[in-house]
Amino acid sequence: MIFRAVPAAFVVLVGAAFSCVAADPAVKISPASTATAAGMIDMRSLVPDFSVDMRYAGSDNFVGTPVDGYEAPRCFLLRPVAEALQRVELALRKQHMRLRVFDCYRPVRAVRHFVRWASDLEDQRTKSAHYPALDKRVLLGDYIASTSGHSRGATTDLTLMECERQQCAPLDMGTDFDFFDARAHTDAPDVTPVQHENRLRLRDAMEREGFQNYTHEWWHYTFRPEPSPEVAFDFVVK
Repeated sequence: MIFRAVPAAFVVLVGAAFSCVAADPAVKISPASTATAAGMIDMRSLVPDFSVDMRYAGSDNFVGTPVDGYEAPRCFLLRPVAEALQRVELALRKQHMRLRVFDCYRPVRAVRHFVRWASDLEDQRTKSAHYPALDKRVLLGDYIASTSGHSRGATTDLTLMECERQQCAPLDMGTDFDFFDARAHTDAPDVTPVQHENRLRLRDAMEREGFQNYTHEWWHYTFRPEPSPEVAFDFVVK
């Protein structure tokens, strides 16, 4: 992620969609054309009723359209990562809570779609919902790089739900997923005490099974150590 001096109002790190790392020549794109070949599994193969709201498979996202590489709302992760997330889910259920994921494995072609979108300054359809305090011109270069940790199959974006009598509802986290603003920082000072506590509940549950939060996005977690830190994938989610 490249960062240069910008006005104070713009000094924020952009959402999970933009949780990219600087281009690293050590990261190679695997030729794997399927999840099985990549060593990934669908979370619902471990937890059949796992709650999945894959935003990039539809139009409810910052791009405003389905994103390249997402043909189905499925959450794929490398097996050790999926099994750790399963443990988080099962522990939460004992507390009448559950997880809901917004994104898991992200194809390399999806990241390229984000870069094209950021370059199209005429497309401002999602500004009010996703980047109201930012000029779109500062996104590319400052906030969007050419690779994403999601493409390595060990990162997930998610929230926490509270359940009662088989009915679950997302907890109030203070912002929506992919809201590009400093209020999305996990420890943002300008959210309510309840919203901050909800973020910490999610963080505590994830950390117990080896997931590390990206502090500028309350929803973003990476399993440590990553099983395949030098390999990115580009198979289609379907």
